Amino acid sequence: MKRFVCCAVLAALGAAVSPPSARSAEFFVNNRTGEDFYDGRAAEPGNAGSGPVRTIARALQLASGSDRINLAKTDEPYRESVSIFGSRLSGLAAQPLVIAGNEAVLDGSQPIPPRQWKSVGGSVFRFVPPAAGPQQLFLGGRPAVRAPVGPDGSMPQLEPRQWCYHEGALFFKVEQTKLPDDYDLAYAALPTGITLYFVEHVAIVDLVVQGFRLDGIQAANSARDIYLAGVIARGNGRAGIAVGGASRVEIEACLSGANGSAQLITMPWSETQLRRCRLLGDSADGWVDQGGRVWIDGQKRSGGLASLDAPEQQQPPAESATNQ
Repeated sequence: MKRFVCCAVLAALGAAVSPPSARSAEFFVNNRTGEDFYDGRAAEPGNAGSGPVRTIARALQLASGSDRINLAKTDEPYRESVSIFGSRLSGLAAQPLVIAGNEAVLDGSQPIPPRQWKSVGGSVFRFVPPAAGPQQLFLGGRPAVRAPVGPDGSMPQLEPRQWCYHEGALFFKVEQTKLPDDYDLAYAALPTGITLYFVEHVAIVDLVVQGFRLDGIQAANSARDIYLAGVIARGNGRAGIAVGGASRVEIEACLSGANGSAQLITMPWSETQLRRCRLLGDSADGWVDQGGRVWIDGQKRSGGLASLDAPEQQQPPAESATNQ
């Protein structure tokens, strides 16, 4: 992640996540050492209920506009889906609500339970997820190789370790002498990583969002003056980032790849500004234009893009979307 956020935007990131003033508070989240009955006001557990909370959702219950929420990067992803909504969590133009990810991972995937795969013949197995809609299959914690269905919606021919999503089910082909339970397989279980609606002046920085059934980050409706910087959105069922419904979002030095339908989707009535971003064309188009107004590095654009790369000196290695 640090390899990706270029020096040119470090000053902007520093301003966005600067320590809170006397008018705001700072909360800490740690999914290893925290407990949701702590007050969230200290990075380490202390006496009399002082210490980090365990979940982002609890921190959002405690925080209000212009506060800062610090996530500890641990060896375990934060496995939750959160919403940022309403005037209580709206910051100010000069002092937004900040979620400082510190390179932590927010993950919506869950392991596929043993013996849930059903054989359909020819080393191909079928798993029906509990909820319908877009999906992703993960192999060893990374998006598995997906085979697209045919233009007529027909089932593709799968190679070993490939998968497809067809008629509401995941299909996976195993290698000879193996069964699905021999692999570390997971699916996108939770709906959306972070949903923002009817909220203003929120900054989300240095966070990895992956494995959600719909979108990694979704500015759903009337999310105004939202700032995303140093975010990696990967392996989500529909889009890494989606901006819709009268939302206004600024996206800087972000990477989106390995998502199911698009790396970025923009929808009617929205405004989106991108600077120094990478939208990989590895699994789907980089930007799908369904409406709204979009500026890329200061130039107004329309019609979508197969991919978008930042200047070469600002790029991470090509495998970053799936290997970090």
